[in-house]
Amino acid sequence: MIVKDAEQVTLEVKSLENTTNGNKKQSWPLNGEILHTQMDNWDKDSPLNSSNDGISVCNSFPVFDGHGGKSAAQFVCDHLPRVIVEDADFPLELEKVITRSFIKTDTALADTCSVESAFSSGTTALTAMIFGRSLLVANAGDCRAVLSRRGTAIEMSKDHRPSCVKERTRIEALGGYVEDGYLNGLLGVTRALGDWHLEGMKIKGEMVGPLIAEPELKLVTLTKEDEFLIIGSDGIWDVFSSQNSVSFARRRLQEHNDVKLCCKEMVDEAIKRGASDNLTVVMISFHLEPPPQGAVQRARIRRSISAEGLQSLKCLLQG
Repeated sequence: MIVKDAEQVTLEVKSLENTTNGNKKQSWPLNGEILHTQMDNWDKDSPLNSSNDGISVCNSFPVFDGHGGKSAAQFVCDHLPRVIVEDADFPLELEKVITRSFIKTDTALADTCSVESAFSSGTTALTAMIFGRSLLVANAGDCRAVLSRRGTAIEMSKDHRPSCVKERTRIEALGGYVEDGYLNGLLGVTRALGDWHLEGMKIKGEMVGPLIAEPELKLVTLTKEDEFLIIGSDGIWDVFSSQNSVSFARRRLQEHNDVKLCCKEMVDEAIKRGASDNLTVVMISFHLEPPPQGAVQRARIRRSISAEGLQSLKCLLQG
């Protein structure tokens, strides 16, 4: 599991020479960097937030969860941010740029694998980018980003797993299959960068294999009701639901308002709940103050029973 330092992936859109230097790497097994941003300063209509010298700033928070070794995760960590900012359409057509950059980085990894077999591994990738008041999340794999909006969980990404009906349909249309919950009986995710060494997963050229690196994107405009963003590896979501994670983090922030401590507490809680996979949490807070107290208003869920279920219940009650 590799997490980019938030300060090291802050991108200043002034010139490519300024944006592509100093992309150091750092691995954090337990917690992530904090971004404190006062929403009072985000009232401008412009989608880009400008600093005093006119430079438009993008804050990027990527998480990469490797499998089959760490080489693919390290490669993507080192190259993806650079590929994004070097795209000619960055940052004006950000959604197209992000998608192209994921695929371009994946292709570059394939070329590297053909030369160095040590890079024969794969990685999921999730990147959250903040431009002014705009939050864009790009995800390929089973990491997840969840936004807290006045205590209500807003899922900013979908888990790409073989159990997902949409993903399974796509896989089967491309000649792949799901066996025992695994893609082609080998992989627990349906989107990832790398894994070029796995036969039948990916195909170079115009044809597409069942495993793809194309991310799904979700864009929202942040408001003062948005409190924080949680990004976690799949090990977190094995024991936390999206709403449970927001409620847990919100209570902790109300107690001490320490984002790094909150990340550690979430990992500790996941261990207590029996989590056995990689555990990484990155939290981005949008306010200096803790979340306000008060009950969270959640939508009421209507519950119903099928006609078959009703008949079975009647038979059971009648003996």
